[in-house]
Amino acid sequence: MKETGFPRADAENDFLRARRGQVLSRLSTWLRREPDDVNIMLPFHEVVEALGYLGEHRIGLRVIKLDSIAGTVDRSRDFDRRFRPTSARVRERWERLALAARRGEEIPPIEVYRVGELHFIIDGHHRVSVALAQGLSTIEASVTVVKTKLDPSGIRHRGDLIVKDYRRLFLERVPLAGHARASVIVSDPWDYAKLGEHVEAWGFRLMQDEGKFCDRASVAQRWFDEEFVPVVGMLRQAGLVGDRTDAEAYMWVAAERYRLIRTHRWDDEVIERLRSRRQ
Repeated sequence: MKETGFPRADAENDFLRARRGQVLSRLSTWLRREPDDVNIMLPFHEVVEALGYLGEHRIGLRVIKLDSIAGTVDRSRDFDRRFRPTSARVRERWERLALAARRGEEIPPIEVYRVGELHFIIDGHHRVSVALAQGLSTIEASVTVVKTKLDPSGIRHRGDLIVKDYRRLFLERVPLAGHARASVIVSDPWDYAKLGEHVEAWGFRLMQDEGKFCDRASVAQRWFDEEFVPVVGMLRQAGLVGDRTDAEAYMWVAAERYRLIRTHRWDDEVIERLRSRRQ
């Protein structure tokens, strides 16, 4: 939209354009029957709880990308996921900031938490909303970095937190590290719970067979090296992984193994029977 040359009128138009965009976005979400959380900002405390809080430290003023701001600390309902106003309640303050920005007045930096590559607003929702409405791509912010047990990559909506939370719990029960940690991935969050039960049962049988105690980290690594890697290798050679992840293929064949032979051996006969069941 072209500027009128009158800052106050342009600030009013900025707000009306942002509100119109929010209403149209909500309508399109409803028409596409997308989940309700698509246009809701991620709540900081739920994200950190799902990922596992380790600590934080302040790094001071930084210039951050506006599109990296994914959520808020206070779960404000005044703005949607793209920081467009959800009602006229914020209009007076919003237009006052928009007018100040258009006049070139100094705008104080916002305050955010940084989790991975994502930022969560502590203070400055209106300033971010105005900056986005006026076409800016960056903003100055006072940043506090929060360290978590899990990498927040892959989080887009609140529903994604369920997967992260179940994975965090799985890794507490099965503390894999390095390559092993990165290799065991499932899509359905409940599968992490089932896989955790499976590994713990495998570890229990291992300790019974060897007659000695193994801690969780040792069980996790031995399960990965002695069970998971060989089984997945055979499944790949037999063409039985398909479009599953390695962990999903392992869980599928482990369940079939018990159903077919009720034992713990792996051999060509079992693989052939599994292949015939898939056809």
